[in-house]
Amino acid sequence: MKRARILAVVLALFGIQLGWLIAPAYACGCGAMIPDAAQQISVASEQSVLRWDGRQEQIVMRLTVDGDARHAAWIMPVPHRATVRLGDPALFDQLGKAIAPVFRTRYHFWPQNGDWPFERHDEVGDAAPPAAGGVGVVGRQRLGPFDVARLTATDPGALDTWLHGHGFALPARLKTALQPYVDRRWEYVAVRLAPENAQTTLHGALDPIHLTFANDRPVYPMRLSRLARTPQSLGLYVLAAHRMRTRTTIGGTDPQVVFAGRLGKQAGALGRLATGTPYLTALTQQFPEPARISGDHELLRAAADTPVQHVIYDDLLREVAGIPAWLLTVGGGLLLVVTAGALVAVRHSRRPVIPPPPVQAPPPLPPSTPIG
Repeated sequence: MKRARILAVVLALFGIQLGWLIAPAYACGCGAMIPDAAQQISVASEQSVLRWDGRQEQIVMRLTVDGDARHAAWIMPVPHRATVRLGDPALFDQLGKAIAPVFRTRYHFWPQNGDWPFERHDEVGDAAPPAAGGVGVVGRQRLGPFDVARLTATDPGALDTWLHGHGFALPARLKTALQPYVDRRWEYVAVRLAPENAQTTLHGALDPIHLTFANDRPVYPMRLSRLARTPQSLGLYVLAAHRMRTRTTIGGTDPQVVFAGRLGKQAGALGRLATGTPYLTALTQQFPEPARISGDHELLRAAADTPVQHVIYDDLLREVAGIPAWLLTVGGGLLLVVTAGALVAVRHSRRPVIPPPPVQAPPPLPPSTPIG
């Protein structure tokens, strides 16, 4: 049970990007979510996988949402023309198992907290290009509960036009945040989320979205996360031919590698996605001040394919036949000292006593000669 609880906590921390935001419009990891007017939605978690084979990039992401919105739109900038399809939810379960920590037992000789004779002190805690100023709709498709439009735009107002026509208003802050993407002539994937039952609010884990686009340098869009009003946490799986790293911190803490290694033979969704990109790098990063986020994460090959595997140790006191080894050693040592002392005392008591030599009388003095 203890191992199961630890594993559950670790897996919950690895590969999950959290954004505790409830506002009319806000950022999630690599996009922006906009609900209906006067409604609210929050992204409780976001799981993202980035695959790059040197020429093509794929991003699979799954949002878990909450709130009172019945409809919402999600916008993600992409550097090149993208194709969109539904992803396989099993992918994230497989990735979670792939990066799971290993359990090992290690022994200590001297007693520690919790070992006899010390008391245990447990810690208590919780766990076609558009005309100027217009919007170009490259493609439109229905994927499960998603109405997906692939757009091009020459200014943020183009997105405002499309969103307004579908019942959504593009906030001023989001227009400003999108301007750098417009300047670099990126395109956009705009997804309208609507449950099949029009009276049902958006809640829980949504179907994953799988995007594919050409890219000679892998990038994970993060710029829109600077709109967040609360600290953000990034968790990202990266599949490539080698171990990967971020170019810079883009305004957050130093990214931490929680797993790095070549995947063995995999079946199912992970096996298909990892073909040709067998090296998995799992990264986490904190953004205490989202407003400091300066751009998107560019990913580079690390200096070496050094593996990283989290290990959870089960520390046990070394015993011999159920008796602490330290007690046997210390007790045995004391016994040897006592035994040696006793032997010395016995030998000393049995040693014969040699009498002292007799005392000899001094020789007589010669007779004195009278002085006359």
